[in-house]
Amino acid sequence: MAKAPENPILLGVIGGAHGIKGEVRVKSFTEDPRDIKAYGPLFDAKGNAYTLRSARIQKNVVVVEIAEVTDRDQAEKLNGTELFVDRSALPEDDPDAFYQADLIGLDVETVTGEAVGTVIAFHDFGAGEVIEIRPARGATVMIPFSEAAVPEIDMESGVMRVEPLAAGLVSTEEDEDGVDDGDDDAADAGSDGPDAGDAPSGKGRP
Repeated sequence: MAKAPENPILLGVIGGAHGIKGEVRVKSFTEDPRDIKAYGPLFDAKGNAYTLRSARIQKNVVVVEIAEVTDRDQAEKLNGTELFVDRSALPEDDPDAFYQADLIGLDVETVTGEAVGTVIAFHDFGAGEVIEIRPARGATVMIPFSEAAVPEIDMESGVMRVEPLAAGLVSTEEDEDGVDDGDDDAADAGSDGPDAGDAPSGKGRP
């Protein structure tokens, strides 16, 4: 019998039901989305196992047949379920590669060495992956997970280095003074906002 993962890595999230036979739409985080079925049974956060019989691409999701799900009612109840596999089931071919789970807990600092906070989560709200960072004080902040915003990840030192402008962490006096309220023609022109950066790199994906 398959054992629930001791060191879980998130491979995908189940979305809505597809059809009437129990298939589901899955957002896959594997490099080839169809490879989500290549790692044996997957598990939810409660340790329930799901055996993926097939996976096919449809638009921007994968349609998956799960052996344990036989009708639409069961499929609809799984909406939002995260699917995990144990880290040991994933390849370790590239010594410089890492998974997003490896980055949780890293200290975050700017490229000039100023402390920013600690990585606590990754999210994808549809416009690209973002990193959630908890500072020493105040609310958490989100930055894009891009080459421009995150130019360096030092796994050995446990540090993620970010470029403040590309990450959207800098608010300068020039930015504030440059806001045009429409009434003061003498107001100084503001600078353009920071670029969100390039698309996320392929690192961090199985």
